[in-house]
Amino acid sequence: MTARPSRFMLGGRTYSPAASLLLATPFLLVLMLAFLLPLGMLLRESLFVPSFTMEHYRRVFDEPVYLRVMYRTIRISALVTLISLLLGYPLAALMARTRGLMLNLLLVAVLLPLWTSVLVRTYAWLVLLQRNGVVNDLLTGLGLVDAPMQLLRTEGAVVLAMSHVLLPFVVLPLYATLRAIPDDYARAARMLGANGFAVFRHVTLPLSMPGITSGCVMVFLLALGFFVTPALIGGPQQMMLATLVQQQVTELLNWPFAGAIIGVLLLAVLGLMIVFHRVIRLDRFVGQS
Repeated sequence: MTARPSRFMLGGRTYSPAASLLLATPFLLVLMLAFLLPLGMLLRESLFVPSFTMEHYRRVFDEPVYLRVMYRTIRISALVTLISLLLGYPLAALMARTRGLMLNLLLVAVLLPLWTSVLVRTYAWLVLLQRNGVVNDLLTGLGLVDAPMQLLRTEGAVVLAMSHVLLPFVVLPLYATLRAIPDDYARAARMLGANGFAVFRHVTLPLSMPGITSGCVMVFLLALGFFVTPALIGGPQQMMLATLVQQQVTELLNWPFAGAIIGVLLLAVLGLMIVFHRVIRLDRFVGQS
């Protein structure tokens, strides 16, 4: 006896796998033409110039400057993900408990950065963090520092600005997950004698893991490819991978080496995702969210 093929529901209607694949065909074509095909051509050029060679990949590992850029990119992306989670979880929890006008105001506050150009938001941080900017004026006015600090062209400024840009990508999936948790679960735990921290640790946190996982994966992957914010807020010491690739392509016209850098990053990200998947079962959490 064979199992019946799975069917999918969309808009209240049930579709067979063949019909579902047909619906996804336009997206798959755009993905192939706009992403997979150019990426494949770039990776091919990194390996065949004109005959097969691993010279460009050896150069990535032989020269420490490129390894430092890759390590810095992963480190900054991880820090941005952690900060976005620490700031986004309380905000999402507040939104899940709020109704009416207050909820609408919070949603607008979260979505507003998504409606604003990344370039505009980055220039706003330039104004805030410059030597005669608002942040330095506030610090000197409160007597916390004697003289204006060098806030721009630092890794902290890059992490702060990127966290502000990517925060909504953590808040929104977390809000949807926390909103779906029935209040009866927490109420039952309190009736059994659990305090607020125990309810959070044993009820809310485990049930919110799908939102945490989805948000963190999204932020981490987006942060890896960030270009505008690190290029404007940071300096040469804060160069990230996207800036390095842009430099190789537009200034040095070294497309094969740029492809090698991208290939190494893809392998590194793939390795991290495999480890992440084995540790916390990524497919289970993403499927639930």
